[in-house]
Amino acid sequence: MTSVMPWERPGSKIDDRHLQRLAVVYVRRSTRQQLVDHQESTRLQYALVDRAIALGWQAERVLVIDEDLGRSGSSAVARTGFQRLVTEIGLDHVGLVLGIEMSRLARSGRDWYQLIELCALSGAVLADTDGVYDPGEYNDRLRLGLKGTMRARPNST
Repeated sequence: MTSVMPWERPGSKIDDRHLQRLAVVYVRRSTRQQLVDHQESTRLQYALVDRAIALGWQAERVLVIDEDLGRSGSSAVARTGFQRLVTEIGLDHVGLVLGIEMSRLARSGRDWYQLIELCALSGAVLADTDGVYDPGEYNDRLRLGLKGTMRARPNST
């Protein structure tokens, strides 16, 4: 999990302007029961700190936002962690957003596309276990959109 894939080498999509900003690991589980039943998934989410370091971030520049543990992802309204993430991106404090699976960061289409747009405007990149995505690049934005479409479900947690 902490190794850098060949297509993720620093300099490909991650440059100095990204590394000067924060890498944010967003940790979320939908319900308290999932926290109990799926501890491995939660552990893997926290392990993304090591991935950020492997991608070039200094440990003190990696921020973990985990206050949404046990909260549904169907809307950002009650998720203070997601709101904090969006605020940090909007303030140009974030160079990288990490999640186990990007589309799980925001389960509603509206929140997902807001996140993609803010990252594109601020120049932040997103990363999950499949790769690093620059939402300012057409093909990456298309992939992110498809990931969100494939995962989005009405009334989903």
